[in-house]
Amino acid sequence: MDVPWLDRTQLAAWVRVAALLEVLPGTLDSQLRRDADVTLFEYFVLAMLSEAPGRALRMSELAAQTSATLPRLSHVVKRMEARGLVQRRPATDDGRATVAALTDGGLERIEQAAPGHVRAVREHVVDVLSPQQLDQLTGIADALLRSLDTSGGMAAMYRRYDTAPADDDGGA
Repeated sequence: MDVPWLDRTQLAAWVRVAALLEVLPGTLDSQLRRDADVTLFEYFVLAMLSEAPGRALRMSELAAQTSATLPRLSHVVKRMEARGLVQRRPATDDGRATVAALTDGGLERIEQAAPGHVRAVREHVVDVLSPQQLDQLTGIADALLRSLDTSGGMAAMYRRYDTAPADDDGGA
């Protein structure tokens, strides 16, 4: 099969995206490990649970919201459970399903981690972009996500902030 190679403009854009995908997660992960003793992925798990009704989600729903496989999520949740951040229990409506619930310790940890994480997101992403660039970034991310998240499985997670009440102070 003949592959249409990237031209210089396309290659310049792609290598920057690839570099961003490598550097940004590591930067955010390092800050969270240093300041709150959680990984970036653990922070996402805590955040999704903290925003869920009753601070609990079925493992399958949590996996979808964090874009994780069930085996990966199960492994991480098991480690978090041992640290007292979450607990697993059978779903009340279906004993075959498992629910992950945020503990009081997990809520304390996300509350501890959130200010530093927001500072890091501002420092490395939001505050280095103009309002116009931030709008462009949202549009670019939407275009890429339409291609990558074809089932729309993560759409509820990344679209939940598209329309916010006037008193919303955001989050991260």
